[in-house]
Amino acid sequence: QLDLSKSSMAMCCSKTICNGCNYANQKREFEGKLERKCPFCRKPPPCDLNGEVELNTMKRIEANDPAATRQKGMKCYNKGEYESAFKYLTKAAELGDYEAHYHLSRMYRDGRGVEQDSKKEKYHLEEAAIGGHPSARYTLGLYEARQFRFDRATKHWIISANLGCDESMDMIREFYSKGAASKEDFAAALRAHQASVDATKSPQRER
Repeated sequence: QLDLSKSSMAMCCSKTICNGCNYANQKREFEGKLERKCPFCRKPPPCDLNGEVELNTMKRIEANDPAATRQKGMKCYNKGEYESAFKYLTKAAELGDYEAHYHLSRMYRDGRGVEQDSKKEKYHLEEAAIGGHPSARYTLGLYEARQFRFDRATKHWIISANLGCDESMDMIREFYSKGAASKEDFAAALRAHQASVDATKSPQRER
């Protein structure tokens, strides 16, 4: 799954593309003097001069598109409109968006737009982790470590490291140095983490 912190969403169709692939596509269009088009739906990028982006987003939301709904929620969140953000993120989570679950966990943790609630925070972290969110797994590992359940913490961090989370790999390395993680777990996590990082690289783009 894509790391959404290193990706962008097409406003026309709500598909997500990693920043590296997006750059490569734009470079191809520029060098070939091609018309700019979405790499997924092939439509020209919307112009926001007449509110086309917002109109497209609302159409996708009305069609129950989880990615567009989450994107709208995060836009509201970044503007400080926390109650609206909570509404859209809740809907996106109900539609199965694991990233929305992660952001809801942060809202319950910080008490932004909702009352602080540690149980709901953990629930949304668990839902995000089940969906494959590496930072949610990392945070659950921290939670288990604070409860002195180091075996469970290590398991969370191994899964997260396998998804490319650097912070989880750092925690496993620290636990291994203190004898709290086995050599086998450390070696397996290191291999999987490196494989995950390598999978995001493109020799063609890096030349």
